[in-house]
Amino acid sequence: MGLDDKISNTAQDAKGKVKEATGKVTDDERLEAEGKADQAGADLKQAGEKVKDAFK
Repeated sequence: MGLDDKISNTAQDAKGKVKEATGKVTDDERLEAEGKADQAGADLKQAGEKVKDAFK
């Protein structure tokens, strides 16, 4: 379960980076903000995974 979560978090982060870059290029502030939010969510989930790993 842990590896799947880490892969999912990495995919979410990559998706967020693409959204953010697309938003910057197209001058779409909403899309850029969504991308940043996706990245922040992925970072929080990744931090949770690291905490779980520390207790193993």
